[in-house]
Amino acid sequence: MCGIIGLMVRKEELRRSLGELILPMFDCMAERGPDSAGLAVFAAAVEPPLRRFSLFATGSGYDWYALAESLQREFGCRAELAVRDNRAEMIAPLEAGRFRQWLKARDGGVRILSAGRSIEVFKDVGRPDQVARRYGFAEVQGTHCVGHTRMATESQVSPAHAHPFTAGEDFCLVHNGSLSNPYSLRRLLEEEELEFETDNDSESACRFLQWRMQRHGETIEQALRSAFEKVDGFYTFLIGTARELILVRDAFACKPAVVAETEDYVAISSEYRSLAHLPGVANANIFEPLPERIYMWQVGA
Repeated sequence: MCGIIGLMVRKEELRRSLGELILPMFDCMAERGPDSAGLAVFAAAVEPPLRRFSLFATGSGYDWYALAESLQREFGCRAELAVRDNRAEMIAPLEAGRFRQWLKARDGGVRILSAGRSIEVFKDVGRPDQVARRYGFAEVQGTHCVGHTRMATESQVSPAHAHPFTAGEDFCLVHNGSLSNPYSLRRLLEEEELEFETDNDSESACRFLQWRMQRHGETIEQALRSAFEKVDGFYTFLIGTARELILVRDAFACKPAVVAETEDYVAISSEYRSLAHLPGVANANIFEPLPERIYMWQVGA
């Protein structure tokens, strides 16, 4: 049992309050997933060639500014840093694959949680309400976000195994459920030279979708229809891209989900009670998503 949450605000003035609206949702979903939590936030994109990187250090007291100095020596570019605890947001004119390989060669205990022009990811172990306050979820701003509270059932509890999972750029997935064929998906993707960071079943689904889009040129809708054929198990997937929120459930739809939609926002959760605080929710269009139907909302639509 895990909890998923998502929010897209349609009014520009609400973007400054995104975090304040999402924080009570985490508090409500804490008991569905008490071991770890995460949040992906999408905000105004940085201009090319800049990219935004969310970084996580496995040890405490990491010297982020020494990392920035090493980057400048290696790549000849300056990095803008915003540090909070063992996590940093970095903006720099770097190609994501090259930066990832450089970090891997350094073996300094730093992981890339996300890369792109819009996405920023926070995730860690601990009670979701505590994680939310540790990383200042109430202060985040943006157009939309995707969150998760995890109860581990098939892999270890660690920051790497926490959701959201990311693949490619400006793409993330959270999952409530359990897949029955993650290792056959993994073998398929490893034969295509994709690398995995964990043994979590949700990572297999995330990388499968990104692979269909990057290698096969499919849209997210087409990739999800491919997943209906290839991904087996129980799932509610909530996906975030730079401009979209996408929700889909498996053919049996046994994992809960509820949507509340108004002119001001689209809110998604595993349970209605985490939406009850939202302004105007009493007059919202509230519904349970149908099985194997793709629901998509776009920023500005």
